[in-house]
Amino acid sequence: MWRSLFLSTISLLIALAVASGCSDDASGHPDATTCGPGDAPMVGMVAGDSNVTLTYGNMTSRAGNDCPDSAAPTGVIALTIEGRQTDGTGFFTLCIPRPDLLANGGRTLGVTVSTADIRVIDLRGTAGACAYSLDSTKPPTGTGIGTGVCGNGTDHAGFAIELDGAVSLRRTCGATIDSLPVRLAGKVAVAAE
Repeated sequence: MWRSLFLSTISLLIALAVASGCSDDASGHPDATTCGPGDAPMVGMVAGDSNVTLTYGNMTSRAGNDCPDSAAPTGVIALTIEGRQTDGTGFFTLCIPRPDLLANGGRTLGVTVSTADIRVIDLRGTAGACAYSLDSTKPPTGTGIGTGVCGNGTDHAGFAIELDGAVSLRRTCGATIDSLPVRLAGKVAVAAE
């Protein structure tokens, strides 16, 4: 009888675990988040203004520990997110020192681990006869959030990332070089490697 009760209890616990989905949110409620990008499109992260639009997508992430945070709990590995320009020949790279906090919202954009929850590592693109690159003399500003983030961003289901901020781009058009402030915004799916 005890064996039967034990097996029934184990079966119930497994069923509850499977039904609850997964969650990395701060509330700790297992059903608060569904893993994966949801309805986030594959393409749609935009850096632009009235003069230029650079669109990025096809994002992938990997736990490469490229921008580690020394205060991260054991087992939390920094994520690198990379995407390609879909309307030109550029690329976009982010690094998330604490992916365990990404779903909490209000994560700051910037360039250093000490001042940014979401580091903008590189942003390059082309439009018309001009080439654009991240102007590192003017740090990005704004916020970001991850949705559907499970396993600290390493779950095979992937997740979505949404940014709302500003960056400065160095614009090179022939011999003319200047700096252009643009909005960086959008929500896109991120596939985990």
